[in-house]
Amino acid sequence: MEKEQINIDEFGKIEVKVGTVVSAERVPETDKLLRLMVDLGEESGPRQIVSGIAAYVTEPEELVGRQLAFVTNLAPRTLRGLESNGMLFAVGDGDSFAFLTPDRVVPPGTSAH
Repeated sequence: MEKEQINIDEFGKIEVKVGTVVSAERVPETDKLLRLMVDLGEESGPRQIVSGIAAYVTEPEELVGRQLAFVTNLAPRTLRGLESNGMLFAVGDGDSFAFLTPDRVVPPGTSAH
């Protein structure tokens, strides 16, 4: 199903940045959630991002050190008592699920455009 078209100004409101995962763990008593701490190059330190990707990640620790794309300007949301301050930006589901990653290492916090 295609979504409604948006104009360039609306698209410009979405902030996507590359972050480096510094820790990853399953959220207890859930089947879907992982708690990621992500370096986005911010002075305040890593951000906590809770993501429903556990079905696609056999060992969360394998994400540590990987650079992934994150939507960084979403309003915070609380999931299972954990505040999530962003959203992992990935594609597909099931067998087609894939992370979006840069083709070379870039500084944490590098913006997509």
